[in-house]
Amino acid sequence: MPEGNDGITAVIFRKWRPSHGEGVMALFPEDASSADGYFCNAYEHVGGHGGADYRTCIRTTRPASPAEYADLKAELEGIGYKLRVVKRVGYKVHQKRRDAARSTT
Repeated sequence: MPEGNDGITAVIFRKWRPSHGEGVMALFPEDASSADGYFCNAYEHVGGHGGADYRTCIRTTRPASPAEYADLKAELEGIGYKLRVVKRVGYKVHQKRRDAARSTT
């Protein structure tokens, strides 16, 4: 699991809208899941880790409240994550993810 210099991973918790099942997902915007860094890693209770298009996920979900994401946060911490919850990230984070992914290929 990628982490920042301080060993902490940035995470954004989002809740799917009713048409998508209403589950909660964790987006890891600093962590690339594709070779070009376009997709970031994500995690859900069912299915575990996978890749996600950050912009599409932000557009098709809403922010999850602390009560809504508490179980998912506890699950992630239980598998070893040290989390820093954020609401959104800017362009520089996405560019850094893409640059880092491309430099390892």
